[in-house]
Amino acid sequence: MRLLHTSDWHLGRAFHRVNMLGAQAEFIGHLVTTVREREVDAVVVSGDVYDRAVPPLAAVELFDDALHRLAGLGVPTVMISGNHDSARRLGVGAGLIGRAGIHLRTDPTAAGTPVVLADAFGEVAFYGLPYLEPALVKDEFGVEKAGHETVLAAAMDRVRADLSARARGTRSVVLAHAFVTGGEPSDSERDITVGGVASVPAGVFDGVDYTALGHLHGCQTITERVRYSGSPLPYSFSESEHRKTMWLVDLGAGGEIEAERIDCPVPRALARVRGPLEELLADPALTRHEDAWVEATLTDAVRPADPMARLIQRFPHTLSLAFAPERAPDDPDVSYARRLADRDDQEIAEDFVAHVRGAGPDAREQDVLRDAFDAVRADDAVREVAR
Repeated sequence: MRLLHTSDWHLGRAFHRVNMLGAQAEFIGHLVTTVREREVDAVVVSGDVYDRAVPPLAAVELFDDALHRLAGLGVPTVMISGNHDSARRLGVGAGLIGRAGIHLRTDPTAAGTPVVLADAFGEVAFYGLPYLEPALVKDEFGVEKAGHETVLAAAMDRVRADLSARARGTRSVVLAHAFVTGGEPSDSERDITVGGVASVPAGVFDGVDYTALGHLHGCQTITERVRYSGSPLPYSFSESEHRKTMWLVDLGAGGEIEAERIDCPVPRALARVRGPLEELLADPALTRHEDAWVEATLTDAVRPADPMARLIQRFPHTLSLAFAPERAPDDPDVSYARRLADRDDQEIAEDFVAHVRGAGPDAREQDVLRDAFDAVRADDAVREVAR
């Protein structure tokens, strides 16, 4: 069975104020063409279809167009909700849409109920695990401690239990939206940390033939059987080195995996340039970036006059401008933002306690801070689901 694995469309998202809807529509056209020309048997979409719980109308219309075009090919599609989606909204009409071969899996209670497709070698069971917000699903899965690993492990127990009751030789595919240990994140994924831990081990997915992951925006192979497709388009400059692709996966008669990367159309290259303004304007090595979307970081000791206007003269698609004067780390003029770079909320809070009290928090106080951050994040998730 030939599968096309994609995820993280983020329909409705902009890139530094640039409307990406046209590029997203081009990707949908490319997806449909690939399905037709490469004789794909099933499409799997591993979450974050939309960029937010209540997407703009234009994004909903593009999604509707994608569903109609995929259904028109007669190729089954299995799709789950991600942490950016409203599972309840995405799942509206799932039963009716399923009759057209588009299978929306947004309900955690159905984790052990697969979409069953068949090829010449028998059945393939597709298990859709929507993004499992630990605080919201821990009771459903009967786990005492809300954490990504515990709820995913419980969901996978249901998958394996269902699979064990099926005919010998039934192959299996799991769709999941999670941060798996070994994956490389970028700046454009929403933080899903719970209890100080965001990732889960790949071993959680043992026992299935292929796990199609979503959430991280870079295409990655965690193991031969556990892969991220990544997002089809870039959504932050941290993705400037990404090759945007989908996975074309051939699932053999005995569960063997052969995977090929299919390139996605990218509207414009990304470039990150850094240095003093005059050097950036004169360096001949940067000529290749003149038609790219550019993030420029200026290291001038004194902020130059009209830097954006001057940059645009050479790099007309400059979208982001930052200042990082080259100073010693102990220089009092080092910016607050630079001091906080690469530090999470927990670390910032612990540093603040140390600053005002003269000593950092002890282990019990660290737990209190962690619980407080988790409670706020869980409350945000509940409010978003209720919208």
